[in-house]
Amino acid sequence: MEKLVINGGKELFGKIDVSGAKNAAVAIIPAAIMASQGVCVLDNIPDIEDVQCLERILESLNCKIIKGNNTVTIDSTKINSVHANTEDVRRMRASYYLNGALLGRFREAYVDLPGGCPIGVRPIDQHIKGFEALGATVTIEHGTVKIKADRLVGANIFFDVVSVGATINVMLAAALAEGTTVLENVAKEPHVVDVANFLNTMGANIKGAGTDVIRIVGVKELKGCSYSVIPDQIEAGTYMIAAAACGGEVVVNNIIPKHMESITAKLIEMGVEVIENEDSIVVRSNRSLKGVNVKTLPYPGFPTDVQQPMTTLLAVSRGRSIVNESIWESRFKFVDELKKMGANIKVEGRTAIIDGVDKLTGAMLKATDLRAGAAMVIAGLMAEGITEVTCIDHVDRGYPHIEEKFKMLGADIRRVRTEDC
Repeated sequence: MEKLVINGGKELFGKIDVSGAKNAAVAIIPAAIMASQGVCVLDNIPDIEDVQCLERILESLNCKIIKGNNTVTIDSTKINSVHANTEDVRRMRASYYLNGALLGRFREAYVDLPGGCPIGVRPIDQHIKGFEALGATVTIEHGTVKIKADRLVGANIFFDVVSVGATINVMLAAALAEGTTVLENVAKEPHVVDVANFLNTMGANIKGAGTDVIRIVGVKELKGCSYSVIPDQIEAGTYMIAAAACGGEVVVNNIIPKHMESITAKLIEMGVEVIENEDSIVVRSNRSLKGVNVKTLPYPGFPTDVQQPMTTLLAVSRGRSIVNESIWESRFKFVDELKKMGANIKVEGRTAIIDGVDKLTGAMLKATDLRAGAAMVIAGLMAEGITEVTCIDHVDRGYPHIEEKFKMLGADIRRVRTEDC
């Protein structure tokens, strides 16, 4: 096991490059197995544990994986199994995209139920609804989702709730179905658009991704292609918030500023100076910030994956802030860790009431999930004294080389071995 040891209270200065989007990569990699001809060469792939986990899963299905510098080449032409039942499948949430990919290409899939961060109930009922509407039979037995269809036929599908996972999973299956599928009340996140663009590059016919309605005209087969994953909106937002929390001036490179608008707007409201360029954002902060109210919403609203870092920033902002988490019901577990550092936060259901304090002080912290782990790192960076963050395997699932990137900005942070967690 490893932990991060942080000597906080230092301003951040310099430039940082954002990696490829985790949430896009973990859907695009399973989607690559839908290519029955040629290979998929994926660029701007983040070097994170979730990607490595998916690569091992694909190899268990007899895909050939070649790794390069931020690239992954996937040859799925000799895939010989539709059974994804390894420990890697069970430990990560995004493995459920194998259901849509395998169903689309082979008309059957047997995929163990996924794991992931403990941030609340995340049912797959909307995924199942979509697969059944396309003509598949779905059963869950002994922890495995079993899906089979003699044929997949396009249908009109209205999702009961906006779900990124269901939107992408059903889109995967429908890309190789007969006829036209219309998906309504869909998720509009940038990584949904990225997956649609990837499928279209392979030969799919998908229109409307990023809007309320996605139309898919099924094709007979998909072929390999070269594709570059979009920058990570969540990683970029995390570093923007860190710069605001610690003070100084940070240039966040390799981003799409439009994807950051909801985060940028809140930081400006707090008193942070944010300058947008073509593919970068400059963040300047003197740490004299005021509290704001935040409500997480599906894109283009404020992203739930940035709520925990933002809550951490608000803990040292003047006045009272209220954060409403409308997406996941258990995403305030990390607040108890912040209280160890002197934060004044009261949680009532899905709402956190935050009375800003002058400073946080270093403490022994435990990362409770991926984004909470990033929040703990930010807390340590801006706190007075030494902070140790354990269980950073959560952080490594979504933030490539986080300590090295912060070191480049002048942070005093190091990774050490530990027996904890």
